[in-house]
Amino acid sequence: MRSSTRLHEHLGAPPGPLSFDMIRQAAADTLEETDDLDWKEQLPQPPRDGRWNELAKDVAAMANTRGGLIIFGVRDKTCELVGINPEQANIQQYHQWIRNHVQPYLPDITFTTLPSPDGSMSVLVCDIPASPMAPHHVYGTAQKDKDQQAAVVPYRDKDHTAWMAEHQIERAYRDRLTRTEHAEEEIQRLLDQTRDTVFTQQTEPSAWFLAVARPERPLPRTAPRLTRDEARLLLHTARTRTQSAHRPAVGPLAGLQIVSDNPRPGLRRWVLQTLTLGMGREIYAELHHDGTTVLAANLSWKALRGQALEEAPEGSLLVHRDFTKACCEDFTALCLELARRAGTDSSLHLTAAIASSTRSAPLTPVVSEYGGAFLSIPDYARRPHRIQPVIAVLPPTSSDKALDEATHDLFTDLMNQFGLDPQL
Repeated sequence: MRSSTRLHEHLGAPPGPLSFDMIRQAAADTLEETDDLDWKEQLPQPPRDGRWNELAKDVAAMANTRGGLIIFGVRDKTCELVGINPEQANIQQYHQWIRNHVQPYLPDITFTTLPSPDGSMSVLVCDIPASPMAPHHVYGTAQKDKDQQAAVVPYRDKDHTAWMAEHQIERAYRDRLTRTEHAEEEIQRLLDQTRDTVFTQQTEPSAWFLAVARPERPLPRTAPRLTRDEARLLLHTARTRTQSAHRPAVGPLAGLQIVSDNPRPGLRRWVLQTLTLGMGREIYAELHHDGTTVLAANLSWKALRGQALEEAPEGSLLVHRDFTKACCEDFTALCLELARRAGTDSSLHLTAAIASSTRSAPLTPVVSEYGGAFLSIPDYARRPHRIQPVIAVLPPTSSDKALDEATHDLFTDLMNQFGLDPQL
């Protein structure tokens, strides 16, 4: 769940997990319902007699407004704490209702059962973040005509749910487009800034892996800043996650190990870099306090060029496929660890690219053969001068499978632009 809510504000509590005692105190204070707080006495019920799915409607209304909490087990008029039977809470079914009745899909909804310290009572908390994809429509069918679906757009108006008029829906769509454009502009700004930072340190042409991960809802400046110790720990955790005896190439996180004990402060971020050390592969990383991650690594490291690839065209920039894969793996692991450490509660939008310091030199892929004993340039490979940025998404509660899928998407989309299939 999010670390700062209406209940935190009312109780003067610092950002952190919501607890049963916080809900009990808010109910005892008769905290009134608002656009971001809804008390419910009973658990969600299935729709009857052709009515809308009430849970889907309530969730969409908060997502369309500014997010909030729906707390089951508290009477809405008197704020009496009555609790729920946790064995009757079917969280999987609730997610299914939201999936079936709300469009676009809302991926970041969480349901959490909170028991009292003595275990005698429980409440169910549904946490709905404000959605950057608003407006969300709720779909339903009438009992007399089940083949005909209708859609409405709910929103929270103080303590109740209302329906958006046409002009409100139009404005909501305009706001969505504005948010999307702003997010894309911010990612491009970070990529450009990183490119300028690393290329100014280069004395000869090179190709670089550049990647940015930005939360759908970056943390506000008022959120606690990441400490140096936390930065050290998450770097170690991410590096440990990607270490494997079967990994064909050492990744950039291993290269950062020499400086990982001493992250340097930047503008609302920690910065780690080996650009000026004059030893090993050049690597650059930023860990932003708002949950944004930046990683860059030199793909044309001089040690690779020194391995006598006779077939390499004159002036070409070599791109090692195995190291590029290691960059994708280390990048996704690092941005996920930062999101968890910082308390990011929204999906991460990942963008990766391969950029060269000169547009005149072709990017030439290098592949390993015979377990990495030999390097070669495939005859069938393309040698583009420019690689398009590729994207992936990581949910806030990503599993190892989701992490692997995001890594695979980035790596595959990068290699396909060289005419290479990572599966072969």
